[in-house]
Amino acid sequence: MIEAKHIIKSFGERTVLNDIDALFEAGKTNLIIGRSGSGKTVLLKNLVGLYRPDSGEILYNGRDITKMRINEVKTLRREVGMLFQGSALFDSMTVFENVFFPLEMFSDLTRKEKIKRTEFCLERVQLKDAGHRYPSEISGGMMKRAAIARAIALNPKYLFCDEPNSGLDPQTSIVIDDLIHDITLEYNMTTVINTHDMNSVMNIGDKIIFISQGKKEWEGIKDDLMQSENQELNDFIFASDLFKKVKRAEALNLLK
Repeated sequence: MIEAKHIIKSFGERTVLNDIDALFEAGKTNLIIGRSGSGKTVLLKNLVGLYRPDSGEILYNGRDITKMRINEVKTLRREVGMLFQGSALFDSMTVFENVFFPLEMFSDLTRKEKIKRTEFCLERVQLKDAGHRYPSEISGGMMKRAAIARAIALNPKYLFCDEPNSGLDPQTSIVIDDLIHDITLEYNMTTVINTHDMNSVMNIGDKIIFISQGKKEWEGIKDDLMQSENQELNDFIFASDLFKKVKRAEALNLLK
């Protein structure tokens, strides 16, 4: 579980996060949604410790990362997996070597155990036969799956995903969503996903936090999303033709 309390973050005179409170639960996919420039990426970077908030607390099962020393933050990060927007695989390494890398850097396992763990992670994301290939030789969806395998190599308690479906076609996006959701349940991780993809929200959004202009405007579950009376949220989720059609269909059903 990660709890953010009264998070304020400014850059110069511009306040990007304004008194954000949020609870990210273990064993659930916790989604942060909002328009570009809303502050959701800055919130994610504060949560993971890449930024330090001006005030407030960020508690990892009661441990406040904002008050940790550098060596304490490094220790905590061994419990954290990160899936970057562009996958961020090393081009000069094979898929196997990319997944093996964090184990080599941060694990006390024997070499045999590291190899076994790498093979397990690749098999878990259905890339067992692609370990010898380089990132340039695989598809975008396979790159994302390889990045997920690397993110879970150290068996993290916390998983952060920044726009995991960016650049993917709808069908591949569903595969990635389902994989992240299944792994979250399997390992009981606290997974935090930064996204603007409403299909992901409706597919795997166990808990959703909507950010607008640096403030938390709404928090809830996907089942309550469509019935929200928050105008900011409605303007965001019904901006696409797909969700306009859904809303129109619901209204017609009510008239029958």
